Amino acid sequence: MNLFKLLGGLLLCSCLILVPGIGFTQITSTADEVVPTEYSGGSQDKIHVFCGQKGDVNAALIANSSNNEPASFEWQKYNPLTGNFDFFSTDSSGKTTSTISGLENGCYQVKVKSTSGEKTYTAWVFNNYIESAAEIPESDCNSFTLKGTFDTPKLIYTDLSNRQPLELNKGIQVKWLDGDVVVSRVINSKVFDPPTKDTKYTFQVSDKFGCVAQSDVLYRSIVTKALFSVSTDKGEAPLEVTFTNDSENGDPGKFEWFIFRDLDEIKRESAANNGIVKDSILIKLYNDNPVYTFENSGSYKVKLVSRKVSEFHTCFDTIYLDGYIVADTSFVDAPNVFTPNGDGMNDEFIIKFWSMKEIKISIFNRWGKLLHVWESNNVINFGNTVETVPQSVWDGKVGGKVCTPGVYYYVVEGRGRDNERRRTSGFFHLFRDK
Repeated sequence: MNLFKLLGGLLLCSCLILVPGIGFTQITSTADEVVPTEYSGGSQDKIHVFCGQKGDVNAALIANSSNNEPASFEWQKYNPLTGNFDFFSTDSSGKTTSTISGLENGCYQVKVKSTSGEKTYTAWVFNNYIESAAEIPESDCNSFTLKGTFDTPKLIYTDLSNRQPLELNKGIQVKWLDGDVVVSRVINSKVFDPPTKDTKYTFQVSDKFGCVAQSDVLYRSIVTKALFSVSTDKGEAPLEVTFTNDSENGDPGKFEWFIFRDLDEIKRESAANNGIVKDSILIKLYNDNPVYTFENSGSYKVKLVSRKVSEFHTCFDTIYLDGYIVADTSFVDAPNVFTPNGDGMNDEFIIKFWSMKEIKISIFNRWGKLLHVWESNNVINFGNTVETVPQSVWDGKVGGKVCTPGVYYYVVEGRGRDNERRRTSGFFHLFRDK
């Protein structure tokens, strides 16, 4: 045989095998998924699965003739009671394809007669559906339950080799979604740490054929989350602190603030009473966004309780300040040089004090004569005092007259807001040369 003719024949056979509709007949469909049967013996058929709603009859099959030849088509349906195929419909129009639609679940067979001969093909069809429902039957301050239900038919077909029933595995999967986030893959799921906002959850059921159903349920939040921030957590006593309430889903007017006593004070009381503290709470506040002044030095813990009241529950959440509000201890400091020369720098003799409640500042010349004195029994911050009370500093004058350069003496006495007595004294130099 001519080698080129042999190669040409092989190529032609290959093309006939690879090109659909040429040289063979097949049953096709627009099914969502097509899977093979699992008969115990013999050749396998195809199962065409159509997704839809319950009660829909969407299944359809298409038969094609060999070599696109005009043909007649005789359709039959399998009768599981007799094990025979009964007449279903016929198409003698001489077309190359035949379609049957609106098919009930079952097995269908087609006999195709054309000039190439007669061939028979078999296929199963199923109208598949999934219906779902979702609800939240239980909800309290700690958790709530997502409950899902679904309905989907069993897909039972017959092993044509022995007439035994077989069930098609659907590979059902379920999941709960919060938006695009998967919350759970369990049909009945308990959710802890509930959100503080009303949240829509979606229950989704799917199978391996691409059939999907989903249902939404709205969780109405009955919980709150306590949150707050402070304007400052450290400074001179008296220390004014503004508390900003950032709580989520709390009821206005139902917040409780607990300010605890100074930590060192609590420790001292505990040590003196065999570990027992009578009351660690300094004060309770009930404003939504309170402002509180810590009059005395110390380290203070703060707690916020947020409350949410619903029809059947009152839910609470508590948060503590991370760290402490620290009102600093008292101290006094004085410079050793003073230059009231009008250059705008160091023109006033300023005794610096911190967290003091009572203070008296006295300035003397070298012979012990009192030149300047200022005292207060309710000092409100050093900065405020320097800005608002001119008498708290000395400008180097006595009776409007400038003092001569030289050495002067100061004495500072007082009591801090930590209840400590403070006293300091010393010399300083007054210079006037620019």
